[in-house]
Amino acid sequence: MAKGDKKKKPEKTTPEQSLSTFLSNDSHAGVVSEPHVLDEESGHETDVMTASFSSQPPLADKQLEISDDAFHEVPVLPNIIVQRYEGEKHREQLHGEGVAYFQGGHVYKGMFSVGVMHGHGLYTWADGVKYEGEFAFNVPMGHGTYTWLDGSCYEGEVCSGIRHGVGTYRCANSSVIYRGQWHHSKRHGKGTIYYNQEATSWYEGELVNNNREGWGVRCYPSGNLYEGQWRNNVRHGEGRMRWLQLGQQYSGIWENGVQHGQGTHTWFLRRVTGSQYPLRNEYTGDFVQGLRHGQGSFYYASGALYKGEWKDNRKHGQGKFIFKNGRIFEGEFVDDHMAEFPAFCLDGSNTPDLSGIRTHTPHPEDGKRAPGGDSGSGPALLGPDMALDITALLENLPENQRDLQLKQVEFVVLRHIAELRAIYSFYSSLGHDQSPDNTFLLSRLQLWRLLKDCSIHQQGITLAQIHSPFSTMLLRRFLSCVVVLAYNTYHKDIEPSDTILVACLSKLMRENIIPNAKNVKGLLFPNPMHAVIAVNYIGRCWEIYKAFCRANPTPLADQTMTVRHFIWMFKDLSLFDAELTTGKLLEILSVENPAAYDRYYCNLDLEMTFLEFFEALLGCAEVSDQRDGQTSSDSMTSCPAETELDSWVQRTHQFFTQRFFPAYEYSLELMREVQEERLRQAALARIALAKAKEDTPVASTTSVVITKQSPATAVKKKRK
Repeated sequence: MAKGDKKKKPEKTTPEQSLSTFLSNDSHAGVVSEPHVLDEESGHETDVMTASFSSQPPLADKQLEISDDAFHEVPVLPNIIVQRYEGEKHREQLHGEGVAYFQGGHVYKGMFSVGVMHGHGLYTWADGVKYEGEFAFNVPMGHGTYTWLDGSCYEGEVCSGIRHGVGTYRCANSSVIYRGQWHHSKRHGKGTIYYNQEATSWYEGELVNNNREGWGVRCYPSGNLYEGQWRNNVRHGEGRMRWLQLGQQYSGIWENGVQHGQGTHTWFLRRVTGSQYPLRNEYTGDFVQGLRHGQGSFYYASGALYKGEWKDNRKHGQGKFIFKNGRIFEGEFVDDHMAEFPAFCLDGSNTPDLSGIRTHTPHPEDGKRAPGGDSGSGPALLGPDMALDITALLENLPENQRDLQLKQVEFVVLRHIAELRAIYSFYSSLGHDQSPDNTFLLSRLQLWRLLKDCSIHQQGITLAQIHSPFSTMLLRRFLSCVVVLAYNTYHKDIEPSDTILVACLSKLMRENIIPNAKNVKGLLFPNPMHAVIAVNYIGRCWEIYKAFCRANPTPLADQTMTVRHFIWMFKDLSLFDAELTTGKLLEILSVENPAAYDRYYCNLDLEMTFLEFFEALLGCAEVSDQRDGQTSSDSMTSCPAETELDSWVQRTHQFFTQRFFPAYEYSLELMREVQEERLRQAALARIALAKAKEDTPVASTTSVVITKQSPATAVKKKRK
């Protein structure tokens, strides 16, 4: 119970001891706060890159915990001594429908069988608490409803007079609602708790003996959300917390409600919609009791990077700081500052001369540079905004060739830099309407489009691993990817030599990129207006794509989707019709990839990227049966103002909003109902078994047969 809460006196009708403390309505205390920014008028640094980012929590969402004293306990039946009875009898025994008045003022109205309460009835305690539902041999058993004087109620399964099974409890005083599983009158299993009437504060997940335990999702009134593991009502284990108003997120290990262990904390800086500026600050590494402590890396929004030791949220110990211009300082840090230069501002833009900083990057006159291009200084052919990061690739080559091969491949990049810049700019703008700064970052979805336009996917390179289509990359990352891709694509076709990187990159540029780039194919990006409209559906489709990838029972199910699984999805969602058949679906898939289907042979094991998945859905929207929208379509046809774009917008909108998305939601609802039916049948089986044991003499060997039907069948019958 939170400090300041007043404990209620036990109800007279609740002789059992109150339940243990109920699921607390605590917030996200102990996690983050907004970064400090120094005063501009003081003359000190104001760059948010150099600010101290705290991992401690704000307390704005802190609420009083809800005590279990606010939740009524189920009353027990007293010693039932009948003082008066009105109703049907059989052989002088209470049998049939009647009303019994018990000693103490309790009343029962309902069915009797051979002198005991059996069947449906209403039992009212002397103080007004009521139970209406099924009875078995004087004991509430089956499905029933408890109602208390203050308006609180429980409706669900009851076993031996206590809540056991699946049920819903509504607390009138605190507006708390719990729906889910119960075990011996305690919330135990999977369930959902709503803490307020607006349903803005809730928990959905696993519970053990009234406590959040296991996996669950907690949404706070502010909109902050935690998804992950719990133990004894606090965040414990692996989980992710998002702070909506602060624009922050932590993903990693928790211990007793705070970050403790490996994790990633990200500060999302507000920016103008559609602009790439600024980026974000992110820390990845060790946490101890909510603080950055141990080994970790901090990626600054400006492009700078610190990797090294931390102590109490500050850089402390041995570390390496890479400035945004590429210069590197490697040495000791004390209390968030360089030990050698305690007053030095860790921001390259505010420092006119970096030559005085001791680095592991040789000066230009040395004529040398570190392999891998990680420094951005020295006689680099490419500027710091285009420095190649191919260290992992160079490790595959003999050590004595690495520097030479790196310099040679930079010459090739420099020779094609104008074309590569134009390609990056062209593809990064696909699907965008406008931008405040006319600059876009290349997303993975757009990169997939480039690679497919250049037929890279036909070179035996898989593109189908699950990656977010919305993740972006800078130009220098794009250039590095092109070099790595060239090597992985052609190194087996070229004899090993001290110029293999040059040969691979030159061949990729000559045979794939230069002839084919900017010749946009597919169904998403060729028409700019179509692309701008289609992206409105892409977010929901990405969620469905991930869900079906996880559901696929194959070893690569958590990584890819295949043509076979795509067809199964259409069948499971009942999306096939007279126009959209399996054959037509294969034809749509084979437009860009003939390996999928050529009228004589189909490869159902072919992997599909999300881009192929989404473009296939756009193709299905073109041919699917649109009978539901025929009237509106006819009226549009008769209007002279109707254009081809209007028709395409209508067909696409109707397919996604009236067919595809509703079909998926229906399948989710059906799965939920099947799960509930499975739980209900299990509860009925337990009740039948308990009843059979009471009816059967101890010495009897009569077997009990419980007839069951498939939960899916039961749900379908119920829907009919």
